[in-house]
Amino acid sequence: MSSDRPVITRIAPSPTGYMHIGTARTALFNWLFARGRGGKFLLRIEDTDRERSTPEATQAIVRGMTWLGLDWDGEAVSQFEQKDRHAEVAHEMLARGAAYKCFATQEEIEAFRQEAGAEKRSTLYRSPWREAPPSTHPDAPYVIRMKAPQSGETVIEDAVQGTVTFRNDLLDDMIVLRSDGTPTYMLAVVVDDHDMGITHVIRGDDHLQNAARQTMVYDAMGWEIPVWAHIPLIFGPDGKKLSKRHGATGVEEYQIMGYPAAGMRNYLTRLGWSHGDDEFFTTEQAKEWFNLEGIGRSPARLDFKKLENLCGQHIAASDDAALLHELETYLAAAGKAPLTKPQRDSMSRAMYCLKDRAKKFPDLVEKAEFALNARPVQPDEASAKSLDAVSRGILKTLTPRLQTASWTKETLELILTEAATAHGIGFGKLAAPLRAALAGRTATPSVYDMMLVLGQNETIARLEDAAG
Repeated sequence: MSSDRPVITRIAPSPTGYMHIGTARTALFNWLFARGRGGKFLLRIEDTDRERSTPEATQAIVRGMTWLGLDWDGEAVSQFEQKDRHAEVAHEMLARGAAYKCFATQEEIEAFRQEAGAEKRSTLYRSPWREAPPSTHPDAPYVIRMKAPQSGETVIEDAVQGTVTFRNDLLDDMIVLRSDGTPTYMLAVVVDDHDMGITHVIRGDDHLQNAARQTMVYDAMGWEIPVWAHIPLIFGPDGKKLSKRHGATGVEEYQIMGYPAAGMRNYLTRLGWSHGDDEFFTTEQAKEWFNLEGIGRSPARLDFKKLENLCGQHIAASDDAALLHELETYLAAAGKAPLTKPQRDSMSRAMYCLKDRAKKFPDLVEKAEFALNARPVQPDEASAKSLDAVSRGILKTLTPRLQTASWTKETLELILTEAATAHGIGFGKLAAPLRAALAGRTATPSVYDMMLVLGQNETIARLEDAAG
């Protein structure tokens, strides 16, 4: 393929269910490769399976891509809507002598295979119609088959797998157009990729054998073959093909579980591709660094601990306003109640002290409980134990000091430290009833941060409620 052509990649999922995490990673690789080279990234919906394709599944694909931030150029292309073009190419191959009409019935083909199997011969079907002159053609339904080379080898130069060789005598004359005039997947993919100008086909290595057959279509039509790059599949932590037993396999499940999109992009980019020892990187860095040479040949293993660790780093590094926006998107996707205006304002003020140790959005919401709750705060069982008579008495003595204090961390530290000293206790002993009063739980951001976020009036009101 000539190197001066602008890069055009694509993702071509089938709308027959949710968007698999493996499809999402393939889309990400294609997106990064194109975006990092000023090229185009296209979306094609392979909806030729009319019985299983649904509009809902197409919407799930669009939602998954949108959540991951994988924008595509132009409108999404429907493969089904191109069926007339696919049929046109099949007939052109026929006219070129690169394909032929086959009148063999399913019964005849099945009878051949059973006989060959019984005699321990190859069950690869060789049609008697391959060289039959048109004058012998019956007036009957037919399929159009490729005239595949029957000797020698088909060689695939793959950017990930290297040189891969297929024996032509093991490849049959594949059907490109069915007897009802509909194209097969093998033909449709090649025609669409050619018409869309795809320069690099980056896809799962379960399609590697398809590349040999599809190369024959390119050759038959005299079209330029794209760069092939077949990437290994994603396995579960146990080294077996990823399935439901390993946990979430659909992209939208990860959004509903509360993983941030930037962390997900980082993790999926690193899953089967590397740039030195870099683990944490931004999307801009990924666009700049991503290349086909960095893709490994072995299947990648999904590691939820590593995913959470990276997501935590991305949450900590995020802009507060952007994080709040994505939190609200998460709440909507997970079917949870949206934030009220006061809650949103509190969350915005609190974000600086929430995001450092949160790995997912539910962690962020849990840590923000103190800011989202309205009075009166109901302490949970663990924190209520710290609100004994002595502790409530100490809280009561605190409020007059806080009413006249300037509301800064330094002043609050001074007041609380003096209070602890005056009562002959360490600060830890004072912090527990303060947490119970302000948040109603034992695990919270620092007492000072909570007081600063809640503000003077709300803090004093909560302390008075707890003091009784």
